[in-house]
Amino acid sequence: MRLFKGLPFLVAAAATAGAGDLTVAVSDQNGKPVLDAVVYALPVAGQPPSRRTQSEVVQRNKQFIPYVSAVQAGSLVQFPNKDTVKHHVYSFSPAKKFEIPLYAGTPPEPIAFDTPGVVTLGCNIHDWMIAYILVVPTPWFRVTDSTGAAQLRGLPAGSYDVEVWQPRLKNSSNQPRQRVALNADVPLSFRLDLKPDFRLRRSPADSTGDSYR
Repeated sequence: MRLFKGLPFLVAAAATAGAGDLTVAVSDQNGKPVLDAVVYALPVAGQPPSRRTQSEVVQRNKQFIPYVSAVQAGSLVQFPNKDTVKHHVYSFSPAKKFEIPLYAGTPPEPIAFDTPGVVTLGCNIHDWMIAYILVVPTPWFRVTDSTGAAQLRGLPAGSYDVEVWQPRLKNSSNQPRQRVALNADVPLSFRLDLKPDFRLRRSPADSTGDSYR
């Protein structure tokens, strides 16, 4: 089952030397590299292996770090609070609804993310805090760096649907996708149509000494 339907898009990608590694470049509609895009590969035939992991989304300086992350369905995520104030982490997303009431330090138990989809994180105390976790049904994924590059390693030879998601996609219900065979070099790259970044910034009044701020 695919997470999203395909969307016409301009693509260029390149498999690295030898089957098994895929290097993908992601840019926006103006040709600029895109940070924080999740690139993942779904095998056309068969089921991907389960490689469930445990990762972290840290709260530091009243921000979530990283802003965008990805996990394979069934993985665990811990939410350590590295600030000197308390946070109240929650998600109302259909893919994962949860709440960790006001706390400091590290919660005793991580959260399991079992259902593929987008999970939007927030803090009930600090409205500007937001982050995203994309839950995917495959172990082959990466988040692009500041150069817009992501490298997927260790894929068995075969055909894959390579998809890209980013929080600012103009049509988030239709995700760019390209089919690629890893037994030959296939030139590919993704160009995304993105909305402006209207992310809320930290409150200018965030210096009051309030213990919850």
